[in-house]
Amino acid sequence: MDLTVGPAERVAVVGASGAGKSTLLAVANGAVPPSSGSVEVLGQDPAVLRGPALRRLRARVGTVHQHLELVGPLRVVHNVNAGRLGSWSAARAAWSLVRPQGLPEVLGALERVGLADRVFDRTDTLSGGQRQRVAVARLLLQDPELVLADEPASALDPVLAGRVLELLAGPASRDGALLAALHDPALALRHCDRVVGLSAGRVVLDAPAAALTVADLAAFYGAPA
Repeated sequence: MDLTVGPAERVAVVGASGAGKSTLLAVANGAVPPSSGSVEVLGQDPAVLRGPALRRLRARVGTVHQHLELVGPLRVVHNVNAGRLGSWSAARAAWSLVRPQGLPEVLGALERVGLADRVFDRTDTLSGGQRQRVAVARLLLQDPELVLADEPASALDPVLAGRVLELLAGPASRDGALLAALHDPALALRHCDRVVGLSAGRVVLDAPAAALTVADLAAFYGAPA
């Protein structure tokens, strides 16, 4: 597929299950090499980077994974602080597990997602929607230049889902970018500038959000509006 996401763009990726949305995000963050062609992320090809160079690039890219990638037995503060591991030494990261570092910043990120009161709770005691918000707080603390989000609001009610998309779109206001796989057409149209539709790993729709309606996206999915 040919796809370019520019600075300050907020792009929604839509498509049926198995269309390639998660794979696209995994290729963009360097977790999966492309089977053909090339990928450029923030001016670099993650497939050719190794060691410190790859870690530096990944520190500039924040990902909210579909399965969240949280450590359940750890307290919320530690999972949120994982957003800073790319800029911390191994010694500081280890010490933070004993005495959490940067607590005011962690609390600030959690406040933005409505979870400041759960900062010292074990993460596996939270609901699915709360854990999803912890993953978003981790990304806010990282403050990346590029945000990759895989169904970041799937477990949230409509009000919280909208709030989370607004927070994830924040880097775009500073010339960053957001690329989000979304299953809710209304969220895609309300919070993104552009909608890209995938089918069998190919781009079959690429249009400004303002030019589309929920009915258009329902037709793309082959479902009633």
